[in-house]
Amino acid sequence: MRKRTVMRLAAATAAVGAGTLAYASLVERNMFTLRRFDVPVLAPDAEPLRILHLSDMHMTPDQRRKQAWVASLAATDPDLVVVTGDNLAHPDAVPGALRALQPLLDFPGAFVFGSNDYRGPVWKNPLSYLLPEREYVQGVDLPYEDLREVLLGAGWADLNNARTSTKIGGRVVELAGVDDPHIGRDDWDQVAGPVPEQADLSVALTHSPEPRVLDRMAADGFDLLLAGHTHGGQVCVPFVGALVTNCELPTSMAKGLHRWPGSDSWLHVSAGIGTHPTAPIRFACRPEASLLTLIPR
Repeated sequence: MRKRTVMRLAAATAAVGAGTLAYASLVERNMFTLRRFDVPVLAPDAEPLRILHLSDMHMTPDQRRKQAWVASLAATDPDLVVVTGDNLAHPDAVPGALRALQPLLDFPGAFVFGSNDYRGPVWKNPLSYLLPEREYVQGVDLPYEDLREVLLGAGWADLNNARTSTKIGGRVVELAGVDDPHIGRDDWDQVAGPVPEQADLSVALTHSPEPRVLDRMAADGFDLLLAGHTHGGQVCVPFVGALVTNCELPTSMAKGLHRWPGSDSWLHVSAGIGTHPTAPIRFACRPEASLLTLIPR
């Protein structure tokens, strides 16, 4: 009797595990979701501004459903589109990424790159993300310069260790960013300095939300800090949340809108639209983009 009970429990556990894996790989990773947040960073009586924040598409050539969904976000009519990196996941992914982004290129935009724009992904044991110390390995070179050329041609601001000021919606917006801190390409010293008094809004970009970088952005007075990279934990525990962020950011801030500690800055971390190609699953963490409506403080 006891043996039969154990066998039934084992079979039930295996069935639940298989069903969960099937759901995570076939269903939830394709449940693209638009999140909406109000961010109180504008002056009193200011008209709202809308920022569409995209991150971590990890595009491969055949992902037409993902491409169509991203393209459909043009209907949100944003004042500014911000992309915080990891657009590519295959040497032939640029045409697919541009199919996704093309309708959005009609709007003002800004971008930084992530590690998987520069080099392709390689297979990794998913459990390795739980280890505090692990070797970082990347694959083949990716054609990020082809993507950069198109984005620049559309008038988007390249904020990889760069800073600029522009007018959006009749307001002066200060924009700054760093190249990916996850692979040590960031150089905030190159763009550091207080936000000018004449700026109506200031936004800073980074792919990986490393606290050492966010601290400096906040110290310079940027109103809104935007990042990706974490995938929101990608595989989360219901009612608990993310187990890892793949950076030094606390798991409690793995996705969504948060006040950055010790400052007046707000941080928004996108859980991202895609997944690592060798781990195409999401659980309790849908793929997402975010529409941030900036409102008066």
